[in-house]
Amino acid sequence: MKFNQFLYGAAYYYEYLPYDRLDKDIEMMQAANINVVRIGESTWSTYEPQEGTFDFSKLDKVVNAMEKAGIKVIIGTPTYAIPTWMAKKYPDVMLTDKSGKREYGSRQIIDITNPVFRHLSERIIRKMVSRTVNHPNVIGFQVDNETKHFNTSSQNVYIGFQKWLKQKFDGDLDALNAAYGLDYWSNRINAWEDFPPVNTTINGSLGTAFEEYKRTLVVDFLSWQVNIVNEYKRNDQFVTNNFDMEWRKLSFGLNPDANHFEISKAFDVTAVDVYHPSQDNLTGTEIAFCGDMARSTKDANYIVMETEAQAFRHWVPYPGQLKLQAYSHIASGANMISYWHWSSLHNSYETYWKGLLGHDFKPNPVYNEAKTIGADLNALSDTFTNTKKQNRVAFVVSNQAMSAVDWFPYKNTIFDKTDEHQYNDVLRSYYDPLYRLNVEADIRQIGDERINNDNYDFLIVPMLYSATDDQLKQLNEFVEQGGTILYSFRSGFTDQNVKVRTETQPAIISKSVGAEYELFVEPDKHYGIDQPSDNMTITGTDDLPTVQAQPVRYWAELLTPTTGNVLATYDHPYWGKYAAITENTFGKGHVYYAGSYLNATTISALYERILKTISLWSDRQSQTFPIINKQLITASGDKLDFYFNYSNDAHKVTFESESGTELHEHSNLTKGQTFTLEPWTVRVFMVAQ
Repeated sequence: MKFNQFLYGAAYYYEYLPYDRLDKDIEMMQAANINVVRIGESTWSTYEPQEGTFDFSKLDKVVNAMEKAGIKVIIGTPTYAIPTWMAKKYPDVMLTDKSGKREYGSRQIIDITNPVFRHLSERIIRKMVSRTVNHPNVIGFQVDNETKHFNTSSQNVYIGFQKWLKQKFDGDLDALNAAYGLDYWSNRINAWEDFPPVNTTINGSLGTAFEEYKRTLVVDFLSWQVNIVNEYKRNDQFVTNNFDMEWRKLSFGLNPDANHFEISKAFDVTAVDVYHPSQDNLTGTEIAFCGDMARSTKDANYIVMETEAQAFRHWVPYPGQLKLQAYSHIASGANMISYWHWSSLHNSYETYWKGLLGHDFKPNPVYNEAKTIGADLNALSDTFTNTKKQNRVAFVVSNQAMSAVDWFPYKNTIFDKTDEHQYNDVLRSYYDPLYRLNVEADIRQIGDERINNDNYDFLIVPMLYSATDDQLKQLNEFVEQGGTILYSFRSGFTDQNVKVRTETQPAIISKSVGAEYELFVEPDKHYGIDQPSDNMTITGTDDLPTVQAQPVRYWAELLTPTTGNVLATYDHPYWGKYAAITENTFGKGHVYYAGSYLNATTISALYERILKTISLWSDRQSQTFPIINKQLITASGDKLDFYFNYSNDAHKVTFESESGTELHEHSNLTKGQTFTLEPWTVRVFMVAQ
């Protein structure tokens, strides 16, 4: 979807204010060039205080006031936080998860499949949308918020899962039992009416299938809401959701409980929230990762529905960092930046998750910096809107592989299911070093038809533990036709049903990898202790000499080349004859395979070798973190060159494009000239194509 201007705003909750200051808030928004607010997504109990009794006076007041002020509005449907009367009158709407029936109190504790919840949700959605859709300043609708399956497992979810399995296996229980290995421990299902509970299953195949099914419930729930809104919305309005990543007190990785690639197909634009460390720990990595995810879902610019302003006390930005953060979003392809939230709350759970304004509502250093950002974005709106990327590198990711790895984790134990989502640790272990080398990438879901040689030269495939034969054959073909792939350990191991392949590993991809293994070991001589081994490291060969004695952690596949070359070996009295990293020519392309968990130094060395081999190593890689260089193509076809300094020190930087004009100071630079980046600053150049 194309936008006619860059959007800069905040979530605004008039319903939460300790006193009415709407006019003053709007005055301060206008002073900061804020041109959009998101409202409504968490105030159902205000708009419907009792069942069938509606009061939209506050919604109307805000929309009307913003319209008069020339500020655009995104309306959120309020379905992720239900009113007390619903929980009291219809207790079946409450979430049943692994802990049992949840009690009312928090948000996101409803069964999104419950028919009563759906009925009541549809009524409030229709009333809110029909009431606001004809306002010219209402530009879009957000359905629900940060939607996931929340481990819903009510009786109707179990029934739905059985129906889903019946369809998947054409009603053939023998086929289901064979695919999932249910003869083990007498778990075999001999009649559909004897279908067992799933939350207590010990079968990883059945458990992973349940996770896949629950992700489809999220797609269904949000698509259902989108269809309702689409009955009302104008052609110039959009519908979206607000995606969140796996949460580790920051936005970390692929969301285990929602397939954003599938969900986004129903939306006009993808929206995401991005939260990250600040102060001395600001690196821009989470901003880049979340942006790459959001942009890749629809091959288009995305909107940042939430990101931090002051936030927590350890995230309060240093002077200059708010601008650095904003431009980091822009450089990843954002068409909108919206802070969570406008003003800090005075009650309840998020009292100390602060907004642009503090509890006293007065101008403060963060708000004052936001004013300078707003002025810049207003002046440069045409330049920063509807940009695009031309990346030749992509990560290939999989929700299915992540769920399977949860059942069979690679560190600490291989028997007990974990909630650690170790898949994301491996994903980020490969993403972060590439980011620090100033190589930009897309993020694709396994099986995506866009994973082809026309679009990409280099694919990075972290721990593709579960995949179909066709998905693996697609990757083999990519290499055969001239592409390059880097696989991490445990790739290709099981099929789509998490059934281990009977071929010598890594099975279908072995012929392109050019290596096999029969043994995999945990090298630490003190089993189960998460420390580097005293007696096992990885050492590079002459072809990869920069890998020097990297400790082996967690997992080591003992690789034997068939047609490939050895790039690194294990330094060990028994396992030393095996390879740790291999390289192979297959058809017109190359495959690199890492049989163990690699640290950032080793991955960076491997990236350098690969990128130089395939001619993707450029002058941009001569400068590395904390200097980050990102590029965009503008809507008019020009190139924007962004240079970021994520550090407390000034750095001398070399300009790498042929020639460019700085956007703010209009100074000209040519290739090879140097300039200084002060701490926590960004400079942007327009480069004519």
